[in-house]
Amino acid sequence: MKKVVLTKSKKVFLIILAVLVLQFVAGIVFFELDPKNENINYKPANSQSETDTTIRFNSDGKLKILHVADTHLNYDKHFDASVWVIAEACDVEKPDLVVLTGDNTHPDDDPEKTKNLINALMNIFESRKIPVAVTFGNHDAEKGSMTRADIMEYYKTFSCVITAEDADAFHNCATFNIPVLASDSDNVNFNIWVFDSGDYDEDEPRHYDRVRTEQIEWYKETSAKLREENGGQAVNSVVFQHIIVPEIYDVLKKLDSKQPYAVKRIYNEEEIYAFDENQTNYGTLNEKPCPGYYNDGQFDALVENGDVLAMFTGHDHTNAFGVRNQNIDIYTSPMTRYKGLAYTTQYGYRVVEIDENDTSTYKTRVERLYDVFDFSYIKTAKDNGDKYSARLAFELAVKGCVQEGYLKLYQSVVELLTGRQVTYPHG
Repeated sequence: MKKVVLTKSKKVFLIILAVLVLQFVAGIVFFELDPKNENINYKPANSQSETDTTIRFNSDGKLKILHVADTHLNYDKHFDASVWVIAEACDVEKPDLVVLTGDNTHPDDDPEKTKNLINALMNIFESRKIPVAVTFGNHDAEKGSMTRADIMEYYKTFSCVITAEDADAFHNCATFNIPVLASDSDNVNFNIWVFDSGDYDEDEPRHYDRVRTEQIEWYKETSAKLREENGGQAVNSVVFQHIIVPEIYDVLKKLDSKQPYAVKRIYNEEEIYAFDENQTNYGTLNEKPCPGYYNDGQFDALVENGDVLAMFTGHDHTNAFGVRNQNIDIYTSPMTRYKGLAYTTQYGYRVVEIDENDTSTYKTRVERLYDVFDFSYIKTAKDNGDKYSARLAFELAVKGCVQEGYLKLYQSVVELLTGRQVTYPHG
């Protein structure tokens, strides 16, 4: 093994890095706050409220989608702040559609408590008249008396919700598509596939689930119908689901040993993977991608059909990256919630934007919480007399500044010592 010689400049870098680590730890401990959110609405769906859930391009030809992943709402000390984060993301971005890709709420043994969590989440969108597509992750129906189908039926009591019409259609029941209509007609100009990737398989011990054969066959049939109605041309589309596909590992690079920003492969921790510098990469890989153990061929079907531009997934909370595999971009989006000391500055949301003038491409960006709730946001909140928002944003801004400085220096040190680029620009 080649011995690494530390020059004076390298030693200075390492000393500064150590100081920043200490500052970061001190900063997140000192600035963790837990104020009470007085604006949470726990009321059930109001039949008087109506949201138009027809999705079409705006008059300017644009469509903005807010991907909210892994909100994990439950009765913990971070619940109030997490609701605030989701609501503020909607107000900042003003999306045309929100997509929730599962692990939205944690089920309780008491169905009424589960419903209250759903109420708190859905009323964010209902009050703003934002259509929201809802599918499930591995935690939404993990325990309690409410089944996946029961929970889906309760979501549907809110006028803003788009989800599967038939709860009995599939084992993984929250699977559906959303045609996007033209700005000036009812022609379908784009399509959004929403797959329920399940929770766990039937093995003991259990593994993560996957999109199953019956769902894939439905996708093929529906895609063929859309193609036929579009004069034989494929309708360009994107996919949203909770669990990433196993093919993610096909475009990561297998390493001989553990290195910075490398991860152990799920189900086989003897294998180590990292970004392949010869591939198209976006963002940061902070934890191992966690697909299902089995593979029923979903990704192969998407490739064969040729209508999908990109897949957007959640599940892996601190990952926010994309890779390209056979002309389909596979993305993960970060967890959209507040979690105190644990990874708050890694969390955020993703925005996807499509232009009907060219639906063969799209734009996407990740916004970290500390990017959104910065010092200018704090000033505005104070000017508006919103002490709650100013207080939480202050915490996120301070921790974000410290961590951002730490990460940039860390990345510089890694490149200095190993020559490896560990973070790629967001797509």
